[in-house]
Amino acid sequence: MNKNYYELKISINPDMEEIVSDICFSNFDCEGVVLAEEAYKDLEMTSTTRGTLRVFLTDLKNNPQEVLKTERELLKERGFTDEELGSWEIVLDEKENQDWSKKWKEKWTVTHVSDKIAVVPSWLEYTPKEGEITITLDPGCAFGTGTHQTTQLCMKAMEKYMPAEAKAADIGTGSGILAICAMKLGASSAYGCDNDETVIDVCKENAKINNINCTFELNTADKITEQYDFVCANILHNILAEIMGDLKNIMKDGAKIVLSGILNDKKDIVLEALAKHKLKVLEIMSQDQWVAIVAEKNS
Repeated sequence: MNKNYYELKISINPDMEEIVSDICFSNFDCEGVVLAEEAYKDLEMTSTTRGTLRVFLTDLKNNPQEVLKTERELLKERGFTDEELGSWEIVLDEKENQDWSKKWKEKWTVTHVSDKIAVVPSWLEYTPKEGEITITLDPGCAFGTGTHQTTQLCMKAMEKYMPAEAKAADIGTGSGILAICAMKLGASSAYGCDNDETVIDVCKENAKINNINCTFELNTADKITEQYDFVCANILHNILAEIMGDLKNIMKDGAKIVLSGILNDKKDIVLEALAKHKLKVLEIMSQDQWVAIVAEKNS
C-alpha cells in the first residue's frame, strides 16, 4: 500500500506565492504546490481558493508551524508588512494516497510569457508557434516556475535588452529558468548560481531537459570573479539593495542588469541602491503589484 501524503494549506497574499513556495521547497519534503483553484458553472465562478497555497508534502521532518513562523518574522525584518505577507495561518491534513504526486499538477498549463516565450510543464505536449521558443520545466521543483510575475518580467526584459551572443549570469537562479531562457534567446553562455545547494541538481536537470548547456553552482555574487554582458537577479528587494555593489562588480562596462522580485511600493529601496552605485536606470517594467528594473553600467 502506498504511503499517505500531507496537504499543507497556507493563507498568503497571492503576490507572495513564489517566495512562500521557495521556503516550503527549502524546508520540507515538498513534491509540489498549487496557489489558486477556481470552479466555474455557466461561465460564473462558484468557488475559489485564491490566497491559499496548497503544499503537497511527502513527510513531516520539520514542524511547519514553527518553520513558517520563523521565516515570516525574517521577512518582516526585511521590510515586508503583515498586509503584504498575508496571515500565513495553516491547516495540515493527512491524505490517503490517490496518485497524490499528480494532484498538484492538474491546474498547471502552458504559460505564454510573451509572443516569443512560452513555459511548458514537463508532462504536457505543446507545439510552439512559428518563431516561439519553449522552456520545458517542472514547476514543482524550485523557485522560478515561469508563472509568477517576477520571473515573467525578467524574461521580458531579457528578450528586450539582452544583446545577441551575450555572456549572461543569473544570480539566485532557483530552477535555472532564466539561465535557460538566456541561452534560448541567443546568449553565448549562461551561468547560474544560488546559495541553496538543493536547487543546483534541479537546475542541471532542467537544462538537460531543454537540451541546453549552462553552468550552475552553489555560489553568491560576492565570490564571482567573472564579468558578464547581461545579469539577472530575481531576489527580494532588500537583498538586491544589499548586494548591489557585488552585482555591479560582475557587470562588464556597458552591461545591462534586470532586477526583479520587487513589490511596487518597495522599488525606491532598489532605486536608491542603483543610484548609490551609479547604475543608470533604463526602464521600470511592471506587472500587477510587481516591478522589474533594467539598469546599465557605464564605463
